[in-house]
Amino acid sequence: MATEMAGPAFGDDPDEVQRRLEQIAAQVEQKAQRYQSMQQQVAEISVSHRSADGAITVTVAASGNVTDLSLSGRIGQLRPDELATRILDCMRRAQSKLADQVQEVMTATVGDDAGTVHAVVSGYAERFPEPAEEAVIARTGPEELRFDVANGEPAARPAAPARLRPVHDDDGDDWSDRPLLR
Repeated sequence: MATEMAGPAFGDDPDEVQRRLEQIAAQVEQKAQRYQSMQQQVAEISVSHRSADGAITVTVAASGNVTDLSLSGRIGQLRPDELATRILDCMRRAQSKLADQVQEVMTATVGDDAGTVHAVVSGYAERFPEPAEEAVIARTGPEELRFDVANGEPAARPAAPARLRPVHDDDGDDWSDRPLLR
């Protein structure tokens, strides 16, 4: 029983083989250029988020790192813990916009590679998720800060921390002449 050998994948004509190889090389080169362009454009992405009152603006790079923080004079009215909470909220909201920006760039440059676009954009969405409902921060007393969710439900009051009793050292021994561990 004789088996027939299949011909080359590009045919028997050497000119046709040469033409197909050049075509494939050109396609690979074009794809590499598109991916390089996509990579450069993604690296240039910058997203900002401004707080509702305009007191805080945070800008993040495609990496999610903060590249700019602008504070207006209104922040003088905020306590340090309120300011920190609002800065972090603005940062997270800016970061959560990155996936959309990356998707726009990738769709425009390498959109024909849907699997890669989906994988990269999903990674951004996982790494920088959309924050939960915006916290409403309000002072309820001179030393109390309350975080209530946007629907007006009061947050549970945290338990007071346990207080430590003072240690009384009545024996006058400072242990300076003995090792602490035996």
